[in-house]
Formats: sequence, C-alpha cells, structure tokens
Amino acid sequence: MTTNRGRKRKPRSYSALEDLGRVRLARYFYLRDFLYSEISNFFGKPNIPDDPNLAIAAGEKLCQELLDPMVETFGPIAVRSAYRSPSLNHFGATEVTPQRCSRNAVNYAHHIWDIRDHAGRMGACASIVVPWFADRYDRGRDWRDLAWWIHDHLPYHALYFFPKLAAFNLTWREQPDPTIGSYIAPKGNLLAAGETPSEDDRTRAARYADFPPFRGITYPGFA
Repeated sequence: MTTNRGRKRKPRSYSALEDLGRVRLARYFYLRDFLYSEISNFFGKPNIPDDPNLAIAAGEKLCQELLDPMVETFGPIAVRSAYRSPSLNHFGATEVTPQRCSRNAVNYAHHIWDIRDHAGRMGACASIVVPWFADRYDRGRDWRDLAWWIHDHLPYHALYFFPKLAAFNLTWREQPDPTIGSYIAPKGNLLAAGETPSEDDRTRAARYADFPPFRGITYPGFA
C-alpha cells in the first residue's frame, strides 16, 4: 500500500485540497472519501480540516482498525457522513433547522477529527451503512445482531444506530470505553460505558452465526 504522507498544511488552494484528498488512510480508503457533507454541499460551506495531520492520523486508525476489517468481511460499505470541520459542525449545530449536528465540544475526537477531546484523546467517527446488512435489516433483521458482532470483533469506542438503512455512527478513539446506543427500538443504551454486555458470549454469537467469516474476503493485490 502506497501513501502520500508527510506534513500537510491546511489547503489554501483547489490544488492543495485535491492533493490532501489523495492521502491514503488504509487499504480501501482515501481522505477524500470522508470529506463529503450534504450540509457543506447545500449551503456552500467548506469542509476542510484545520489540522490535516491530526485528521489524517485519526482517520488512519478509524479506517485501518475498524473500516478495513468490515470491508473484508461484508464487502463495500457506504460512508454517509464522516469528518466535519469545526466551523461546519458549528454551523450545523446552530444555523441549520432542524439541528443536524451536536455542539462542537461533543464532537471533538468524534466527527471533528482534527481536535482532541477534553482529555487529550485522538478520535474519529464515520456514519456508515453496510449494504449486506441493510438488505437483511429491511427484511426484519435485528440491528443488535450487527452491534454485537462489532462489539465482539472490533476495537471500537462508540456505536449509535439509526432507523434508515440501519446506518450507524462508528467511532474509534484512543483509550476506548465502548458504548452502544440506538434510535431503533429498543431505543436508548444497549451498552453504557464501563458496563458488561447484557447478553453472554454464547447468546451474542448466536445472533450473528450466519454472518460471513471475519475478514474472509481477499481482494486482489492484498494476498
């Protein structure tokens, strides 16, 4: 895998932004994959990292530790929303009706990849859809099947599920403290920080016994 690393400055030109988007974060993802935003597009607000180097470092962890294994298990995934610049997130939290973003302080080391959280921890979040699972969810599959699969297979920090397409926020963070929540019934917290799962290992495993083998897909060039 080749990369375009090296210290990056905040882009001040179209060419510089284009170059930043070419930075490869993992096997299957480039930074550009995470910069699209409907709010940015519709309202004409740029979504450009203030600290590209921190955004890249956090994005690499999100992709290499969480998203790449999912691609190699379920096939392609769709990124619905991911990085938000501090200014764009503030706009979404204060100027857009209905409110589309949480306040900035809540999103540090979450959707705002290029600012560490209050404890100095690096993190990154992406809202994603797994098409393989979305089709099954449409036919009545329980969202908790995928939630517990992620819990048992990946070093995530937080999950939050949404009703449309079984999309969910997937967060990587330094010093993770796993939590799982949902707007899908049963709504609320499935797993609070520091808690033990409400279902034992065998019960959780039975939920996803028919899932594809973990990282069972071998793509050309990565053997």
